[in-house]
Amino acid sequence: MEYTAYDVKAKKKVKIVDPKVVKMKNGRYAIKGKSAVTGINVFRILSAAETKAAKK
Repeated sequence: MEYTAYDVKAKKKVKIVDPKVVKMKNGRYAIKGKSAVTGINVFRILSAAETKAAKK
């Protein structure tokens, strides 16, 4: 699945390269990876529906 996140350096939404599902300490899930444009770390908190799809 392809995910996007906001890149503050590029000031736009970009594709997440090498996405990894991480669990935050509050129990919610997020996607962490690198920006396709600038290469900086980007982070996206997942909704409940996206979490179910990402866990599969």
